Amino acid sequence: MRLVRPVPATVAASAAAPRRAGGWARQGVLLLIGDLAVLLGAGLQLDRALTLAIDNLEDPRLVAILTDLLRQVREGVPLSRAMAGRPDLFPPEAIAITEAGEANGRLGEALTRAATMLGEAAELRRTIGAAMTYPIILMVLAVAVILMMLLFVVPQFESLFATQADKLPATTRYVMTASRMLQDDWAILVGGLVAIGFGLRQLAAAPAAAAARDRLILKTPLLGALVRRMETARFARSAGSLLESGVPLPHAFDLSERTLKNRVIKAGALQVAAGIRQGGGIAGPLAAANIFPRIAIGFIRTGEESSQLGPMLTRLADVLERDIRSRLARIIAIATPAITVILGGSVAFIIAAVMTAILGFNDLAVAG
Repeated sequence: MRLVRPVPATVAASAAAPRRAGGWARQGVLLLIGDLAVLLGAGLQLDRALTLAIDNLEDPRLVAILTDLLRQVREGVPLSRAMAGRPDLFPPEAIAITEAGEANGRLGEALTRAATMLGEAAELRRTIGAAMTYPIILMVLAVAVILMMLLFVVPQFESLFATQADKLPATTRYVMTASRMLQDDWAILVGGLVAIGFGLRQLAAAPAAAAARDRLILKTPLLGALVRRMETARFARSAGSLLESGVPLPHAFDLSERTLKNRVIKAGALQVAAGIRQGGGIAGPLAAANIFPRIAIGFIRTGEESSQLGPMLTRLADVLERDIRSRLARIIAIATPAITVILGGSVAFIIAAVMTAILGFNDLAVAG
């Protein structure tokens, strides 16, 4: 594996910077890097290739930002350093890959790897988003149907039950009370929900609470295994691309560790990183930390033994992403009927509560 000089301070600073770019910017940056790799591979000079790649973009906001980047490159600033000045647009892994390509004179190949890495990450995000769309819509529909029943259907029977409220079954009284609260105190209820949501958000921002939440997620059946594989795939894709670009293992591990979102897994990776900086291996400490699935340790150990750690990490990311899609499909297959049953059960409970009271009054009238 070729080694390059250590990652500069600008890259390290960009890794710690907050990600503020939206989806429009990420997609534009992915298109820019991909086009730039193709144009450099065709033999164009960097400034000319960058000019053409920017011309292919349609978003005026992104064009304005990247035009300033082009100005810096024309003034002699290395592309990686100019990218590091915009950490809200360029991930630190892409900056490090670019810096490695500049060091070994293969910038086009490095940008191709960066585009592949960013493209795979974007595809995984799209897969997760698409898989979660239907259950979210179903949950919103379930809440909307229940609210409509309580706000518009149940009140139609309120005058019928008003004279004999003390004779109503318990379930009917509960439904009528819930309906009345929604009608009379909806502002208080909405305000309370907003306050609770804000409080939970503030609590989640606290490191201890966030760590407890992430620990609970990892212990949750199905969801925990899915999150662990998503984190591992993200790490493996980043580290594999960096190592194949010639970035030294300690720096590649540091940058890839910053892509981890789960605090429990991130804490374990930080402990492993300390050993790697001292010249230790990676498979053994990762196995002891127990933060990645067993399949990941096997791939990493094989990569170390064969001196093919970068390619093995990339293959690991491919395998895990296929497994993630399969697990997402399984979770959706379980969640969809569960939400449907809850919706049907809730509506049936409301209808049954109303019909029980009506039938009870009819029985009393017949008996009378």
